[in-house]
Amino acid sequence: MKKLVLGLAAAATLALAGGAQAQGYPTKPVTMIVPFAAGGPTDIIARIVADHMSKTLGQQIVVENVAGAGGTTGITRAVTAAPDGYTIAMGHLGTFSAAPATYPGLKYDPINGMQPIGLAGGTPILIVARKTFEPKDLKEFVSYVKANTDKVNEAHAGVGSVSWTTCTLLKGVLGTPKINSVAYRGTGPALNDLVSGQVDFMCDQIVSVAEQVRANTIKAYAVTSAERSPALPDVPTTKEAGLPDFQIEAWNGIAGPKGMPKEAVDKLVDALNKALNDDATKKRLLDLGTVLPDAEARTPAGFAAIIKRDADKLSPALSAAVKQ
Repeated sequence: MKKLVLGLAAAATLALAGGAQAQGYPTKPVTMIVPFAAGGPTDIIARIVADHMSKTLGQQIVVENVAGAGGTTGITRAVTAAPDGYTIAMGHLGTFSAAPATYPGLKYDPINGMQPIGLAGGTPILIVARKTFEPKDLKEFVSYVKANTDKVNEAHAGVGSVSWTTCTLLKGVLGTPKINSVAYRGTGPALNDLVSGQVDFMCDQIVSVAEQVRANTIKAYAVTSAERSPALPDVPTTKEAGLPDFQIEAWNGIAGPKGMPKEAVDKLVDALNKALNDDATKKRLLDLGTVLPDAEARTPAGFAAIIKRDADKLSPALSAAVKQ
C-alpha cells in the first residue's frame, strides 16, 4: 500500500511537471517597449507586428512607449530587464546601429550585450518638408538649404534617432552640418509640427510620412532608396532627383536582454515569421511602404549581422557629427 501511495504521488508530480512544461513560454503578457512616442514609424510597425504575434503566442504583447534620449532610454530599459522573455523592444537603425557612435556613455551594447530576435521590416527614408516650403524639387531644396543655412530648421526625434541619423548624413553630403535642428521626443510630435508649418524639413521613414504625403499636407522631395517605393510611386529617388550620393535605408527589428531562454527566443522568432507571412499583416506593412525582410534577416543571427554592418558603416560620420 505504501509503495502504491508513493507511486501515485510520483506520477502526480510528473504529471504536474509535464503540464507546466507543456504550457511553457509565455504564461503571461509580454511587454514590447517602443522607445519613442506613439504615432511614429517604430510605434506603427510595432503595433502591426505585435497584433499578429500575440495570436501566435497565445498571450498579449503589450506595446509600451518609453521615449527619451533618441530612443536609448527605452532600449536601455528593455535590454537590461530580467532575461525571461517577457520584456522585449522594437528598435531601429538609430537605437541599435547608430547609438554607440552618438552616445559614448551608452548603457547597453547592441552588438554583444543583447539578444536579437529578428528584422521586422526595412523602411526607406523620405526627405520631406512643410507644404509651404519654398523649394519645388530636390535640386531647388539643395540650393536653398546651402544658401540659407542660418534660416532653415530641421526637425528630428532626438540625437541617435533615424530622423537625426539620416538628416545628419544628408547635411554631411550637402556640406551644411550647422543647420539649426529642433529635437522632439519622437517622430509623431515632430511630424505634427512639420504639418502645421512650425519647422521646415525632416528626414524620416516612409512608414510615418506616407499618409501625409498622399494627403498633400507635406511635400516629399525624394526617397533615399535605390528604387522608388510602390507606396509612393510618384516620388523620385535621390539619384533620379539629382543627389546620387545620398542613399540609405532604415529598418526596425526586435531584440531583448542577453541570456533569454532558448524557448522564448525560438517562439518569438516563430511568431515574428508568422506575422510577416500573414497576408493581412503584409498588406498593412506594404501599404505603408515597408520592405519585408528576407528569411535570413528574420533570424537572430541575420539581424545581428545587419546591426553590426550598419554600425560599422555609420560610426565614422556620426562620431564626427557629435563632436562638432
